[in-house]
Parts: sequence; C-alpha cells; structure tokens
Amino acid sequence: MSAAPGGADARSQPRISRRRLLVSTALLAGAAVALYLLLPRLAGLDDTWERVRNGDPLWLFAAAGLEFLSYAGYVVLFRRVLARPPSWLGLRESVLISIAGVAATRLLAAGGAGGIALTAWALRRSGLPARMVGARMTAFMVILYGIYMIVLVVGGFGLYVGVLPGPAPAGLTLVPGIFGAAVIVVALLLALVPHDLASRHSGRRVLRWVAIGSATVGDGVREALALVRTGEWRAVAAAVAWWGFDIAVLWACLHAFGGSPPVTGVVMAYFVGMLGNLLPLPGGIGGVDGGMIAALIGFGVPGGLAIAAVLSYRAFSFWLPTVPGILAYLRLLRDVRGWGPAGALTQQGPEALSSRST
Repeated sequence: MSAAPGGADARSQPRISRRRLLVSTALLAGAAVALYLLLPRLAGLDDTWERVRNGDPLWLFAAAGLEFLSYAGYVVLFRRVLARPPSWLGLRESVLISIAGVAATRLLAAGGAGGIALTAWALRRSGLPARMVGARMTAFMVILYGIYMIVLVVGGFGLYVGVLPGPAPAGLTLVPGIFGAAVIVVALLLALVPHDLASRHSGRRVLRWVAIGSATVGDGVREALALVRTGEWRAVAAAVAWWGFDIAVLWACLHAFGGSPPVTGVVMAYFVGMLGNLLPLPGGIGGVDGGMIAALIGFGVPGGLAIAAVLSYRAFSFWLPTVPGILAYLRLLRDVRGWGPAGALTQQGPEALSSRST
C-alpha cells in the first residue's frame, strides 16, 4: 500500500504520549500567562485589565455559545467528509476525534500538524485504507481552508477597491488578497496532477516526495471538488460555520468591551491574524494574538480595546476547549483499543458497517 499522509500502520500509536500532552499544556499555559500579563504593560495600556473586568457578561456568555456552535460545525464537516462510508464511525467517535484533533493542533504543533497526525491515525485505526485517508484528509483541509482563502480574496480585494465598506490599508487587504488568490490557483493546478505521478518518479528521494505530495494534494482537491459538484453543500456550510462562528466570538468580545467596528474589518483582521499559525510557535501563542491585535489596530480599533478583545477571544477559542480536548484524546486512546488490531471496519463485517454508518 502506498504511503500517504496518515498512512502509518493501523497498529501504531500516535506519537502523542500523555506526558507530552500534559507538558505541552503546562508550557503553553505558562506562555499564555506571561503573554496576558506582559502584553498590556509592554503596549503601555495598563488599563486593559480594568477594561476586561468591566466587560459585558451577556456578550461574553454569547461568545462562549458561539464557540460551541463553531465546534459543532467542525464535527459536521468531519462527518460529511472523513466519516463517510465505508467508514463506520458514528457521531460519538466523530466528536471525540474532532475535539481531540483540534486540541492536538493547538497544543502540539504549529501549522496544524499535530491535529492532522492524530486524526489520520484514528481514521487508519478505524480500518480505512491509507490512500483513502490521505485523500479524505486533504479534501477536508481543502474545503476548510478553501473558505479561508476565498474570504481573503473577496474581503481583501473588496475592501481595497472600495466595493466593501471600511478602512483598506494595503498590507491588510491587497497583500492577503494576493496570497489567497495564489493559494487557490496552486490548489487548482495540483488538481491536474496525475493520480499515479509518484509511481513515475523512482529516482531521487526529494523528487519522489514532491511527486507523492503533489499527487496526494491533487487527489484531495479533486475529491473536494467532486463533493461540491455532487451537491454536498452541507460540508461547505459546516466549514463556513466553523470559521463564521469563531469570527463571531471575536466580534462578541469586541462588543463586550464597548467596541463596534465594521464587520468587514473584524473578518479581515481575524483571518490575517490567523496567518500567525504558520509561525513555528506551538498553538500560535504570540503569533496569532499579536497578528490579530495589530490587524485590528490597522482597521481602526483602539489599542486597549483590541488587546482586551483578542485576549478574551483566545480564552474562549483556544483555552476553553483545551480541557475537553485532552479528555477526548485520553478517551479516544482507550476506545481505540477495542477497535481491534486491524481496525473496526474489517473486524465487524459489512452488516455492522451498514448499520453504524447511518
């Protein structure tokens, strides 16, 4: 069986021990405490915490509810793309893998590598073939981040040319718009890569890995486009819900502290700030926070308000789901042992598969 992302042996364990998970959580918590205490002082905004203490509890309560809806969208996307037949994974397993995967993404690696590895491992342990896991994981990421790039293009160019209302600094509109457009073009070009490209390159290791990566991404892009063409709009709607409700958390936090910036500015500041996840910083601590604060200020939000809102947003978006994510991961490790060494898909037979996939 060909190697693909997520194509590790189904019997293997994820390289995420309980000790590593707890140590990573402790280190990130320490970094977050330092960031939350020092950032307002470094910015010369000592009144930030006074502003936080006086935040509107109704808006903050709404932010917590919006974050729950964001995760619900993520679970639906998982079900529509990754847990499709022949997978037998039900709602319970989908929730565990989704929440544990997001926690791993935020706690263990920059760029989402931890969550991708954990999710791919769980799918392989459920019995899905490696090639299918690779294609489905890529399709999942294409749909999820395709929404991201489309918003960068529409929001960035829309603000820059004046079609959308709001401030339009070139660095926060034109540049992200060009970046999003470039990513979309590259993804569509990779959809033209032949499925068997990897088998044509048996020479240098670097070229072979490039061929494998290009073919795998191409498979995922084609699968994502096929889902859209066949009317699987619930997956697209779920991806929109994941991003949309999370942005609404930031919007609610801004209102909780007395701000009312234009929606377009909040959306672009959110996505520009999220590019901080590309930095080699576990969980994006510092990168996402600083990028989002700077982007909000660039769109005209006062510095104290931007800091208070972003730090509160990160408490809801990053830290609130962390404990449930760790618990979900530990529960998943225990449940997977009952799936059998070959995966529940092959162990339970077609009758069990058809009954559990509904």
